[in-house]
Amino acid sequence: MTADARPAAQPQPPKDRATPPLTERQEARRRRILHASAQLASRGGFEAVQMREVAEAAGVALGTLYRYFPSKIHLLVATMQDQLQHLHTTLRKRPPAGDDAAQRVAETLMRAFRALQREPHLADAMVRALTFADRSVSPEVDTVSRLTTAIILDAMGLEHPTPEQLSAVRVIEHTWHSALITWLSGRASIAQVKIDIETVCRLIDLTEGSGATPWRGQ
Repeated sequence: MTADARPAAQPQPPKDRATPPLTERQEARRRRILHASAQLASRGGFEAVQMREVAEAAGVALGTLYRYFPSKIHLLVATMQDQLQHLHTTLRKRPPAGDDAAQRVAETLMRAFRALQREPHLADAMVRALTFADRSVSPEVDTVSRLTTAIILDAMGLEHPTPEQLSAVRVIEHTWHSALITWLSGRASIAQVKIDIETVCRLIDLTEGSGATPWRGQ
């Protein structure tokens, strides 16, 4: 068995029951696990995140870790979710400047990119996990997508976007993710990423006046 293999005797939660909310103690344990995952990934990337090492760093039993996160991929996607939640909170405290929605979204995504740029090993680990994720990780991947959408919509200043605007947001998300991958692989410079992000954000201009409700915070 490899360090990341799930123990054969590990029980699976019933699929027909809603997962109960975590207690305060359980949430604190989960936070320690995510912190340990991020620290290991920051130092050594995807390969450095081994489940046994994460458990030791977080001060939990290996079986406990698997109850929270069934695999390394689940753990790293959840780590990305945690990083995006932190970014979302920061952006709400210091919203982007800009004369129009396209400029604000471009600035927001470049701020997110620069945050990942400061931790390239962590960024690579999280992106690789998203790439490797199968259907079993769909809930976590969907949460990452929803958070990214919420960050973009906040920058646009919209509370109830139209289908056309949501379509534009999806294209922007795809472009940002692709730009991140090409930068991590050394196939795109930071300057090129900025150009690509600013270019795709102009799609927002095509959706203006389509009947969306402005965000109350604007």
